Amino acid sequence: MAVSPSFVEHALDLMSLAAPTEARRMFGGYGLFSRGLMYGLLGDEELFLKVDDQSLARFSGAGCRRWVYPGPRGPMPGGYYRPPDEAHEDAEAMLPWARLALE
Repeated sequence: MAVSPSFVEHALDLMSLAAPTEARRMFGGYGLFSRGLMYGLLGDEELFLKVDDQSLARFSGAGCRRWVYPGPRGPMPGGYYRPPDEAHEDAEAMLPWARLALE
């Protein structure tokens, strides 16, 4: 789950319009936190955002890929999804996806 410092900086820039965000090292990657709550994660140079029952349809409908981590009994799907490619281009494009994760 290696993440370069430049990718962490890019992810924080992408989240800048949504909320004050900090990145904290976790399990070889980073967690994205705002107001003490984790709403995203960074791993293997990718950004994933937290989903819930209300936001899952938006992420799934946009063809977003689910974060999966290797577990002792095989792949384990997590509650995070990668926003669409175009959202990774700038903070304005990421804003609606970040808001869904923060809500």
